[in-house]
Amino acid sequence: MLVTYLEVSRDLCETDSILFGATLAVCRIISAKLPMAGRATQKSGAIPAWRRRIEDSIAKARALIGRLTSFRSGNNSPRVVRTVRMAFAGTNISLSQPDITQKLTERIDGLKQKIAAWGKQIRRFSERSRRFNQNRLFQSDQKRLYKSLE
Repeated sequence: MLVTYLEVSRDLCETDSILFGATLAVCRIISAKLPMAGRATQKSGAIPAWRRRIEDSIAKARALIGRLTSFRSGNNSPRVVRTVRMAFAGTNISLSQPDITQKLTERIDGLKQKIAAWGKQIRRFSERSRRFNQNRLFQSDQKRLYKSLE
């Protein structure tokens, strides 16, 4: 089948697409993994892995805060109770203690502080990166820098 498609291809780009499609088909048939599949089409300005990890941590912490707040306000559904138990795993805190509301509040405040620190870390790096790019642009093409600042 490959020969018939390659004979009618008119340019190098089309030939490349045909060969790439054939490679993917063969890899799916033999259940081989392609480590570079899909990465060649990503933009070079994609979100860095460290930033994605921090943003995932922020999302998980926010979800946990929501569940802890829900439990504190009286929601005793099994999913919420399981999440609260996991949040206090490794500590000597039981959900039946009289001061559990205070412990929940402390845990929520700690998570909020972590989220703020993670956000500040992302903001610091973004500012540093922006300054670095502006400095480099100033040295190479001042006119383009001033246009971008407007």
